[in-house]
Amino acid sequence: MPNQPLPPVKPTAEQLQAAKDTTIPDVTGPGLRVLFCGINPGLWSGATGHHFARPGNRFWPALHRSGFTARQFRPDEQGELPALGLGITNVAPRTTAKADELTAEELREGGAALTERVLRLRPRVLAVLGIGAYRTAFGQRRAAIGRQPEGIGDTAVWVLPNPSGLNAHYTLDALAAEFRRLRGTLDG
Repeated sequence: MPNQPLPPVKPTAEQLQAAKDTTIPDVTGPGLRVLFCGINPGLWSGATGHHFARPGNRFWPALHRSGFTARQFRPDEQGELPALGLGITNVAPRTTAKADELTAEELREGGAALTERVLRLRPRVLAVLGIGAYRTAFGQRRAAIGRQPEGIGDTAVWVLPNPSGLNAHYTLDALAAEFRRLRGTLDG
C-alpha cells in the first residue's frame, strides 16, 4: 500500500505562540535541481520544524501532482527531498502567523541573503513561491508568474504562486500546473 499522508499532529496554542519569531533550518544539499523558496515559515512550521507544515498549505500536494515526487510527501519527510534534487528555503527566516507581518525591509534583506545562498548552493533553478514577496525582495515591481529574465549567477529564477491555503487566486490544480510548467523545463 502506498505511503498515505498522516493527519498532522496539531500544535497546541502554547506551542504556536512559542514558535513566533523563531527560525527553522533549510532543506538543502549539493546538486539541487530546484531550490523552492517560501516567503517565510508559518507558526505550524516553527512549532514542528517542518516547512509548509500547516494542513491547508498546498505545497506538498502540488509538488506531487506536478510530477516532482512520485508520491505525496508529508512535511516530516522533507529530509528526503535533497536525494531527489530538491530543496527548501525561505526569503525571510522569521516565523509569523501570516506573511503580511513581515516588513518590506525584512523581505529586501531576505532577498540579499537568498542571493548569497543561491550563489553558494548553485541550484539549477530557484523557485520563489509568492509573486508579491519576490517583487519586494528583488525590487522587480513588474515581475509575473513564470521564468524571470534575470537569474542569479548560473541559476534560473522562477516565480510560482504562493501555495498557502490563503491564496484563493489559485486552485490546487492551477498551482500544480504552474509547478508542472517549471518541471517541464528541467526535463527538456
